[in-house]
Amino acid sequence: MSGFGKTGRSADDVIDALMAKRDRDVRWEDGRAFGMVYDGGPEVREVAERAASLYLHENALNTNAFPSLRDIQSEVVGWTGDLLHGPETTSGFLTSGGTESILVAVKAARERGRAERGLTEPNIVLSASAHAAFHKGGYLFGLEVRKAPVLDDWTADVGAMADLVDKNTALVVGSAPQYPQGVVDDIAGIGALAIEVDANCHVDACMGGFVLPFAEMLGRDIPEWDFRVEGVTSISADIHKLGYAPKGVSVILHRTKELRRYQTFVFDDWLGGFYASPNLQGTRSGLPMAAAWAVMQFLGIDGYVDLVKTTLENADSMRAGIAEIDRLQVLGDGGLHLIAMSANPVDPNPIDVFALADALASRGWFHDRQTPPDNLHSTVSNSNTGVIDDYIQALHECVAEVGDAPARDRSTNYATLE
Repeated sequence: MSGFGKTGRSADDVIDALMAKRDRDVRWEDGRAFGMVYDGGPEVREVAERAASLYLHENALNTNAFPSLRDIQSEVVGWTGDLLHGPETTSGFLTSGGTESILVAVKAARERGRAERGLTEPNIVLSASAHAAFHKGGYLFGLEVRKAPVLDDWTADVGAMADLVDKNTALVVGSAPQYPQGVVDDIAGIGALAIEVDANCHVDACMGGFVLPFAEMLGRDIPEWDFRVEGVTSISADIHKLGYAPKGVSVILHRTKELRRYQTFVFDDWLGGFYASPNLQGTRSGLPMAAAWAVMQFLGIDGYVDLVKTTLENADSMRAGIAEIDRLQVLGDGGLHLIAMSANPVDPNPIDVFALADALASRGWFHDRQTPPDNLHSTVSNSNTGVIDDYIQALHECVAEVGDAPARDRSTNYATLE
């Protein structure tokens, strides 16, 4: 067994080895990663790390043993519910991330469809821009996924979705904003579709749950998308994204406790006793839950407003800088923190943006790659404060350097398989 020795190594040696491994990782601390890690600043990091050290070993599997984690979960869910204009009946749980929040929303929709409408062949109706986790949920839980196109502005085509909704629809999906181009779907229209067939309506606000409410407070033009919209039954919002808590913690909210119960799994025929699980996990680390609680308490509403203000100013500056370059364009413009940059289609010899990504990566700037069309995705955040001018300068240089050269690597891996 290579590398796993019979005897252990000193703590200093172990930590030094880990630090050496990290040398190859993207330098998010320098603001050069547009996604993956979101940094609220040194003070936010400090409070998160202090909270994490207190809950490094605690387990939310059984909150009778750790009642503090029951309180933490309840309070974070309550604060998020208030932020998203949930009624007093709003209930939810913390999960390990956006994918798990989406999966349990799919599972809850299936269970409600079975129990209340007798559905045996349920389906999900969504747009091509909806997160891949909904397809994963359909695969895992046995729901047919029906996919509608997007409009020219990259929002969901609600008319096309209406053609796909039928008596077997258990779930209709909208995004606020959707990930690929960062635009907010017509949630009111999508909620109305769900009402027509008494289906669940889930709003994926994993990217926007801790941005849109504060953007609205700042006076940005944000269409209603949360529990104020009739028909919305559940919302997911990731605290470990623009909520600036460490990985991995998300919130899944349901409009009522009755809707929430379809998420849980209960089993009372085991020699180990009564078993109940609200999520897909059994054991749940208390560390990210406590860190999220601490960050939210530390920042408060005003702290988040300030961070969102800075984030949106960063994104506005980045869009303006891209607009200076004739060979590039931004796909859609939700005016928020997500930016998709592609070749300008009127360019007689369009630049290969994946080759551009290679050139930027050689200078330490990391983007995700998307298609179709080929484009580079950025999630702008407070992490990028102070480096946008440097990025735009690098972008000008890399466009000139790449010229008409094709990319060597055409992969668009959102995640990694080994």
